[in-house]
Amino acid sequence: MNQHDLSDLRAEFDKFVKDKCSLEPDEKQMQNPDVGDKEDEEPVPQFVDALTSRLLAPAYSGVYLSRLDIKRIAEAIDESIPIKERVKMVRALFRHTTKKEYLRKAFSEIDKHINGRIVIYQELSEAFPASKAIFDEHTKKAKKTMKMFSTIIEDFEEIEPTSDPMFV
Repeated sequence: MNQHDLSDLRAEFDKFVKDKCSLEPDEKQMQNPDVGDKEDEEPVPQFVDALTSRLLAPAYSGVYLSRLDIKRIAEAIDESIPIKERVKMVRALFRHTTKKEYLRKAFSEIDKHINGRIVIYQELSEAFPASKAIFDEHTKKAKKTMKMFSTIIEDFEEIEPTSDPMFV
């Protein structure tokens, strides 16, 4: 390999690191366009924080929902959300929730994704009997998570829009 080619490659790599991997706090905002969105700071219904902490943690929910899964859930209920961090995506999905019907549709789609994971766990536990206990535990957690959705729907109070925005 030519020494000149290596120095060009090194210069290109150094430029990439400088442009994309800076450790300066002022430059981080330039790297990550999600950092300063005003929309992310908008208030969300009370249940959303508890939901994200339980739903997005496989240790609690038994499943891992990726950003793509959350995007597909949103599209299935005719919502459009940008791909960001998973927490921000879930917050965006439920930010303007005012009706129980919306919650039912959203949780129904999430249930479909979780049930898909449960089917995979069942297939894996049949294929690998020594790991059955692990998959059974994940299945149990996933079913418990799905029960949480019905509790959230029951406890949710619908908000009716009024002509006076200050009327509470």
